[in-house]
Amino acid sequence: MRALVLRRHGSLDDLDYVTDHPRPAVTAGHVVIRVRASSFNYHDVFTVRGMPGIKVPLPVVIGLDMAGEIAEIGPGVTGWSVGDRVLVNPVNRKLGLMGEMLDGGMAEYCRVAADQLVAMPAGVTFEQAAALPVAYGTAHRMLITHDTVKAGERVLILGASGGVGTGCVILAKMLGAEVIACASSDAKLKRLQEMGADEAIDYTKVDFSKWAIERYGKPQRRTYEGGVDVVINFTGGDTWAPSLKCVKRGGKILVCGATAGHDPKEDLRYIWSFELKIIGSNSFYDDNLAALMELIAQKKLAPVIDTVLPLDEAREGLRLIQDREVIGKVVVTP
Repeated sequence: MRALVLRRHGSLDDLDYVTDHPRPAVTAGHVVIRVRASSFNYHDVFTVRGMPGIKVPLPVVIGLDMAGEIAEIGPGVTGWSVGDRVLVNPVNRKLGLMGEMLDGGMAEYCRVAADQLVAMPAGVTFEQAAALPVAYGTAHRMLITHDTVKAGERVLILGASGGVGTGCVILAKMLGAEVIACASSDAKLKRLQEMGADEAIDYTKVDFSKWAIERYGKPQRRTYEGGVDVVINFTGGDTWAPSLKCVKRGGKILVCGATAGHDPKEDLRYIWSFELKIIGSNSFYDDNLAALMELIAQKKLAPVIDTVLPLDEAREGLRLIQDREVIGKVVVTP
């Protein structure tokens, strides 16, 4: 079986494309799926490098997100048939994440617990489905499950060109918000505006917080004037303190990660003075994934897919993610 295997932590050079990896055997409570599409997330970069406190059982086939067809059904599995088209929720309830604690989707076949399967409706492609779980599932839970974005609100999105970011742009526009997207190049800004962003800011050239204050006014302590209603910040690091300064009184900062640092400088005065709401959102669930696929089937949502690659070029796809050279998702078709 062809697969992309991580044998030791380090760099992308430590990922091996092999053609003789053992095909997984079906077991009780599980199915084996023929993987038709799998997508990368920045989490895969962290897995390759190694994360403090997380012991990954190496070697491992990487790739959290995957969709495919059921090829074999193990004892005790009911409600599914060989040939069913399925999206896999990458969270195994007992063992952890696919592509990290268990073999993931960058292979021709993958063994998956039956309770991780989500049926794919007609009208959704494998590539679209595989783009959803970590990125769009996270965005859907953060914006829709938690009911954090309302029509007419000003929503500033940091890291808007990545998987979670493009999901937030699309969903915030769908909810009727005014979207300010922050990214790092003219090409990304142009693409974000084509997706529907009302404003696009190059954060490498412009201080996004000062821009928001100049555009919408300085937030006022005694009134609800000035600033933006919502900042979506899953970068953390040096972007955290500026985020506090441009949110209006009673506004919200939505957090689902910290790719630039989890221990930023804090200024609690802004939180109490402006009655800010810091709302965390963790992971995603089957209902998020099913709802997203239904939106695709209804042609209300189209996941942003930057590049589709064959499995033997998958390592290059992860390099594009690592070097932030993509807008949206990189999908691999094993």
